[in-house]
Amino acid sequence: MAPVPAEFVCIVSVAIPIPVNQLFDYSVPEHIDPSQLHIGVRLRVPFGNVIKIGILMTLPVISSRATASKKLKALDAVLDAESLLFPHDIQLLLWASRYYYHPIGEVMSAAFPLALRKGHPAQCPTVRVYRLSEAGIQLDPVQLKRAPKQQQLLTHFQTQPLQCLSDKALALTVTPSRATVNALIDKGLLIVAAQIAAPIPQNHDLQAPLLANPEQQHAIEQVRAALQHFRVFLLEGITGSGKTEVYMHIISTVLAAGQQVLVLLPEITLTPQLEARFKQRFNVPIAISHSRLTDTQRQTAWLHMQQGVGGILLGTRSALFTPLKNPGLIILDEEHDSSFKQQDGFRFSARDVAIMRAKRLKIPILLGSATPSFESLENAVQQRYQLLPLPSRAGQATEPHFLILDIRNKKIQEGLSAPLLQAIKATLAKNEQVLIFLNRRGYAPTLICHSCGWVARCQRCDANLVTHYDKRQLRCHHCGDEQPLLQQCPACKKAALTPLGLGTERIEKVLQNLFPAQRIIRLDQDTTQRKGALEDYLGQINRQEVDIILGTQMLAKGHHFPNVTLVALLDVDSGLFSIDFHAPEKLAQLIVQVAGRAGRADKPGKVILQTRQPDHPLLLTLIREGYQRFAEVALRERKDAALPPFSYQALLRALAMDADSPLLFLQAVCAVINAMQVAGVLLLGPVSAPMAKRAGRYHYQLLLQADRRVDLRTVLDQLMPQITRLREAKKVRWSLDIDPVDLY
Repeated sequence: MAPVPAEFVCIVSVAIPIPVNQLFDYSVPEHIDPSQLHIGVRLRVPFGNVIKIGILMTLPVISSRATASKKLKALDAVLDAESLLFPHDIQLLLWASRYYYHPIGEVMSAAFPLALRKGHPAQCPTVRVYRLSEAGIQLDPVQLKRAPKQQQLLTHFQTQPLQCLSDKALALTVTPSRATVNALIDKGLLIVAAQIAAPIPQNHDLQAPLLANPEQQHAIEQVRAALQHFRVFLLEGITGSGKTEVYMHIISTVLAAGQQVLVLLPEITLTPQLEARFKQRFNVPIAISHSRLTDTQRQTAWLHMQQGVGGILLGTRSALFTPLKNPGLIILDEEHDSSFKQQDGFRFSARDVAIMRAKRLKIPILLGSATPSFESLENAVQQRYQLLPLPSRAGQATEPHFLILDIRNKKIQEGLSAPLLQAIKATLAKNEQVLIFLNRRGYAPTLICHSCGWVARCQRCDANLVTHYDKRQLRCHHCGDEQPLLQQCPACKKAALTPLGLGTERIEKVLQNLFPAQRIIRLDQDTTQRKGALEDYLGQINRQEVDIILGTQMLAKGHHFPNVTLVALLDVDSGLFSIDFHAPEKLAQLIVQVAGRAGRADKPGKVILQTRQPDHPLLLTLIREGYQRFAEVALRERKDAALPPFSYQALLRALAMDADSPLLFLQAVCAVINAMQVAGVLLLGPVSAPMAKRAGRYHYQLLLQADRRVDLRTVLDQLMPQITRLREAKKVRWSLDIDPVDLY
């Protein structure tokens, strides 16, 4: 581009990560060549009184300086020579911003790891390496005979004069001291340099693929035939049916073609086991991306995939937007899991956006689950997805036997009935493992005064404080508020405080008393916070160093424990009654997933469900006829009630420090919508949220529902520009959730 005359100015539009859905114009200063600006590069720009990192969204446009705004600020710096995102990545992000009505700056920012969002250089980390200088190559080691350690190190380098060795590489061979290395550097015999850290070491001792059964082979062939084309496959395989083996057969074909694979998992807890299996099978660098890694680790994984160094990216929801140099396949394991839906900020569904990404890339996407979401099952019925069933367990494993245990009028010992305890003892006597599931952490969910009835409540939420006995704390699981465990009732001053209800911590103590000789571990959010703790626990389980495994939802899916033959769900009743229409689906999925941990090898498994509702139709249909039949019945009920997936929803949430402001805001929104006179959109609310007060703020919500997506989007397209202009909007924080997965 020729130099811009003084009377003109180059203007570009930039996406800034702030909650305002617009681009911001900046001028290009003289020291920046406009021809070097490419859409998608990161820019450092002044914004208000601070400096922010933005993304260039338009090419420079020349405008008359006389007509340009006097308030126009200049770019501060260009951080990338080329865009780190590929054009199809940028188009996907623009689509996601429009579909979820979320500010484009925040959507663009979500595609980058935190270090790059902060403006750090797009470079993989380097390690210090040493190599011989010319003098070091020429020097006879005999001349260092008075310094034998230096002589040994120099000799080692001279046996491989062209090789750079890092501290780690040296430690594996001659293990020199820092003083020895520095001495050779001071004498000019060694040179210190920086080298980009190599990708994850490759494994040359690979395991051979397992022989696929006919159902697995059919699924493998169907997906292989669709490579290089867009198609959505729904791999519905009962727990233990070998879905992962199907994934690996297909992945091997994609890798052989020189392409990359993106594998998304709903939870961090599932990554160690799958990473280990992939490393045993594939001779390619495997990148890992999830929130427990450091910023540097996540940036390195991101850049390895973007540069084509990595062959497989294994990650959670946030890994979805990682750019791939040569994408060939996307896999979503446990596609039904609600963790794939972001519940704050940019509220996207990783499953739905991944499908759109595959469509734009013209590659297949494979959705796997033992309990597919109702939306996916209906899409399979409508033939939008191709269903690939795996109806039987792989190898010699058989499906577990279910037992509904009616605990009404039975003696219960801290949540454990006598028949359950007998089953645990019988299982342990055979040197087999027991898994006990309770989706409630802490010691007890309620602390009550036995004398006056006072209950420990959170001051900031409409919720009870949970007792955490080990840490002597009362903690709110909604806002995180903590306080010391009370010794006496603040109302009547008596020492009659009693923990009410069950949590995993309490069950652990009971089990330790009942089975003092057995090895027990508890897996929940409290016990796995330490880095590496989860991997340690899973290793102990698989080495059969544990007899009883107690845990929450993180145990429910994906894990393969061959010696677990008894699974017990202590409390299924809490999920049977809910105001959210999604609750029965989620409970059924949870029961099937937890039950799937039993009998996965050659030993038969048993699943015990403790309940006070033994005749509940949900339980009976699920246990007697299976998840598929349960889903058919539930989908008919959804269709009769015109609920998703047979209608489309958007949930508008509002919160404020007072109860009136969010209600008045949502009422004003209703008035705007009613004035549009768009037929086919139902307004439900505004009403207070199921938990009206949370973290010191009052929450209200308005549900919009339509039989046709086009009607809902017509309303939202007109509504969104008007919301920000409402006087009532200035007093609240509000958010829009498209296709909400819960109404909490």
